[in-house]
Amino acid sequence: MNENGTSYPVRVDAALDPSLSRGLWLVKWLLLIPHYIVLAFLWVAFLAVSVVAFFAILFTGRYPRPLFDFNVGVLRWSWRVDYYGYRALATDRYPPFTLDEVSDYPAHVSVTYPEHLSRGLALVKWWLLALPHYLILSVFVGGGAWLGTRDWTDAAGSDAGRTAVSLIGLLVLIVAIALLFTGRYLASLYPFIVGVNRWALRVVAYAALMTDAYPPFRLDQGGTDPSWSPSDDAPPSPAGVSFTAPAGPPVAAV
Repeated sequence: MNENGTSYPVRVDAALDPSLSRGLWLVKWLLLIPHYIVLAFLWVAFLAVSVVAFFAILFTGRYPRPLFDFNVGVLRWSWRVDYYGYRALATDRYPPFTLDEVSDYPAHVSVTYPEHLSRGLALVKWWLLALPHYLILSVFVGGGAWLGTRDWTDAAGSDAGRTAVSLIGLLVLIVAIALLFTGRYLASLYPFIVGVNRWALRVVAYAALMTDAYPPFRLDQGGTDPSWSPSDDAPPSPAGVSFTAPAGPPVAAV
């Protein structure tokens, strides 16, 4: 929950696989090449759509719904790839090639559609207001002041370079080594890894003008998004399907 007692409009959930392969992470970079290629084009489109949405907000105060749904889909697709790949390594289930919500996949993103957006904030929130978040996330994810799950203009093929100099990259490397030798995911690292990704996705949605709600300076850890209480209704997906976050299986303590 945010400070005023309402849920933050960007919801990020995940569930850790109950069992993970010891060595599959060694070849996930190869298996993900098709996704990296598609995401490279999708993130170029994401940037173009965000520019169009910027002018639409300036003139109408509204984010065109089809453009909004597309950008939510890109965030959703990216989070599934990152969760399978080297931003989490928390599932061995191959990500689906779709912008739509996949209810039984263990990684989810949903964003509440805003009926109205501030015209003035659209001028400053993506660079000036979000700057403190960029500085903090540059420490967590590396590669400078990054805006979410990946660079808007260089989405694919650069995960290895970013994680090599990032805190989250180091933690995922520790997870990978532990998997290789013990076959278990380190319980103490999972909540933090998901929390960093959640923070980044909130910031990219804010920078992409998808919400006026300022991202909290808070590392909300754990699989189920702590900013949502059980009594909250999940925000609708672009396909109009409601989402209930899956309960993550218990993680073996190490």
